[in-house]
Amino acid sequence: MSAAIIVAAVVGGGILLIVRRMFPRKKAVELLRYPADMMRGKTVIVTGANSGIGKAAAGELLKLQARVIMACRDQQMAEEAAQEIKKQAGPEHGEVVIKHLDLASLQSVRSFCEEILKEEQHVDVLINNAGVYQCPYMKTEEGFEMQLGVNHLGHFLLTHLLLDLLKRSSPSRVVVVSSKLYKYGSINFDDLNSERSYNKAFCYSQSKLANLLFTHQLARRLEEEGGTGVTVNALTPGIVRTRLGRHIHIPFLAKPLFYLASLFFFKSPLEGAQTPLYLACSPDVEGVAGKCFANCEEEELMPKATDDQAAKRLWDLSETMVGIKTQ
Repeated sequence: MSAAIIVAAVVGGGILLIVRRMFPRKKAVELLRYPADMMRGKTVIVTGANSGIGKAAAGELLKLQARVIMACRDQQMAEEAAQEIKKQAGPEHGEVVIKHLDLASLQSVRSFCEEILKEEQHVDVLINNAGVYQCPYMKTEEGFEMQLGVNHLGHFLLTHLLLDLLKRSSPSRVVVVSSKLYKYGSINFDDLNSERSYNKAFCYSQSKLANLLFTHQLARRLEEEGGTGVTVNALTPGIVRTRLGRHIHIPFLAKPLFYLASLFFFKSPLEGAQTPLYLACSPDVEGVAGKCFANCEEEELMPKATDDQAAKRLWDLSETMVGIKTQ
């Protein structure tokens, strides 16, 4: 028995050491404080609002009396999340609207946007938050690699279809949730759909780099157009305890230890939601566009994330892939 305890302690200590080296202990995150009615009269769309960062952001926006449109694939989870955030928001809160949106289906994206354009007089903030992380090789309804399709192409079409409404609602904002893992990716233009080979970690990083190139190119286009009143910025939330890692296999015996380590090293969803909230609400970023933020501060990006040529090439290819323009 004593030998088993010693072995368990050594193994457990080793795992904790590895986790600590991989994920430095998180710094204390200061939660934002805004006037209680700051977002009154504002309509905010949050994709993936039924869990994680999206749910936390939706809850905080509700407290600020926004009209929050929860754009979610899983309607049951969305209903449960809506009830929870309304209860937490207290009596003086905004309005919650639940709408179905499956970013793995461009037809679902189009149907969602048709409803929004028909029912909403204005949209003040669009938060492109939903995502999938390191899933097994799967394809979207239109045959795109799942991570590229959901994380980039679905949001690309969503933003395109809502852009005129955002312009009419100006000043308005688009907020794009990326990841620091973009650093390990590149845009594989020769095999963008991963037909020849599939590396789930690379494809996630590629999709997050695509988010940043999309932000860069959209900001540039809006600036060239002039006077739109629409700004777009990206963010990297850091390592957050969410369902995003549900496709990652963790050995059964290691799960309790990993959970404890996550409490110590990872941000909570509310902490992870602070930068999206900052970009959605703060007057400090009024008129700021084409930037990336982390912990509510501007973040310097690697050159590949602001490459004009790559951004334009990806934009043109994305337009063709989602059917905005024909080949």
